[in-house]
Amino acid sequence: MSEGAANSGDLLARLKTGDGKALAELFSRERERLGRVVRFRLDPRLARRVDADDVLQEVYLSAAQRIGSFQGDSAPSFFIWLRLIARQTMIDIHRRHLGAQLRDACREVPNLGPSYSQATSACLAVQLAASRTSPSQAAIRDEISHQIERAIETMDPIDREILALRHFEELTNSEVAEELGIQQKAASIRYVRALTRLRQILVQLPDFASGDRGAPGP
Repeated sequence: MSEGAANSGDLLARLKTGDGKALAELFSRERERLGRVVRFRLDPRLARRVDADDVLQEVYLSAAQRIGSFQGDSAPSFFIWLRLIARQTMIDIHRRHLGAQLRDACREVPNLGPSYSQATSACLAVQLAASRTSPSQAAIRDEISHQIERAIETMDPIDREILALRHFEELTNSEVAEELGIQQKAASIRYVRALTRLRQILVQLPDFASGDRGAPGP
């Protein structure tokens, strides 16, 4: 076992006893990765009002309040625990700022269960449309985003979620499996299948027909 892994194990053990310093150290290590989750899931309409660093600060404070709820014994489990808190924090932030408008794109992170919302489809569409347009092409980007969202809603909801988790949030395969409650082999197979299906969908859209630039790769 490496020194870093051993140190992480010690920090996780201390965290389970409610050690706030251990939480601060572990959170610092995962801050950049958690920031990717926040930036991917944050409603674009909040970009000028809510900074990702402010969201992360709220996540940290919430984690400190709920430190006794962490029962894991591994770094992936800690990140999944943090991600859950981030998800709940962002739902609160979206409701606080958008209120009745919450029904629109990227309104909240979906609950992983039998019923999936359209939030992942919307967030995927926003990211993919942004890869095809410049900031000055807002109207064009919105139209492309709507086209993509309608198209990728034909994908299996779990495959959409795996694509979001692996490619845009950059979770590891083991973290995706833990998050979704499936076997790692199944998560890996579904990720490859989701990428293939997404490419098939995108090449049928006019703005992507000329090539697959902007489409995720393995």
